[in-house]
Amino acid sequence: MCVEDRSPSELDASIQHLIGIVGRLRGNDGCPWDKEQTLESLKHCLIEESYEVIDAVECGDPEKLKEELGDVLLQILLQSHIAGEQGKFTFMDVADSLAAKIVRRHPHVFGDAKVSDCKDVLKNWEKIKAKEKAGSNHSIVDGGPRHLPALQKAQRIQTRAARIGFDWVRVEDVTGKIEEELLETKQAVTNNDAAEIKQEIGDLLFAVINLSRFLKINAEEALGLTIEKFRKRFKEIERRVRDEGRELTECSLAEMDAHWENIKNGERPVCEKQ
Repeated sequence: MCVEDRSPSELDASIQHLIGIVGRLRGNDGCPWDKEQTLESLKHCLIEESYEVIDAVECGDPEKLKEELGDVLLQILLQSHIAGEQGKFTFMDVADSLAAKIVRRHPHVFGDAKVSDCKDVLKNWEKIKAKEKAGSNHSIVDGGPRHLPALQKAQRIQTRAARIGFDWVRVEDVTGKIEEELLETKQAVTNNDAAEIKQEIGDLLFAVINLSRFLKINAEEALGLTIEKFRKRFKEIERRVRDEGRELTECSLAEMDAHWENIKNGERPVCEKQ
């Protein structure tokens, strides 16, 4: 059933039912575990549940996705309830604030603004955000979560800068930057300067992520595929060596490399989340 198929009263009843359940969990006769939780203690739960949603999306299982989205919603309801207990805000305040922000940042849908494509939408989005942050010394590259993994943070910052035109024009320029940073990294290694090496490797990684973004590839997903590919191949090396009655620690690097190449050459050239 789509949201549009349910009446406002049915939707309201579902939300109120959920809010009531969470209130019961936190009540005097509620669940000991839920009653002990704080905003701080729930941080890791929200992160884990969010990754579960991503797994469900990648699996393509709608029932699994529905379940995992529900788990994320529970985290939102719990944190909102705890904030309400502290007199800060409630879940309904969260919903109202979100609704207002969505309307405010989509004037091409809820107002008279005109856009021709997604680029116009993103430019307007950044302009509206800048107005909201006026007087706070806000930068277009500010605002990302402090704990966001560095790879994702890099692509996010690059994307934001590109939205206002600070971007490469040709892919050849991006690959040229990678080659430049690789040469500088090699020189740093030659110089045997640990601080310089660290900086140049960071610059090299940033340039590679920029190429991924420029080609509209999610760098996190691309790296994840390679990690899975490496893991699969390495496990196959382990299996083959054990079939020989040996352990990896008994193998030379040349032997492991030979297994690796045989495994690699035997793979079909298909997209590999293999």
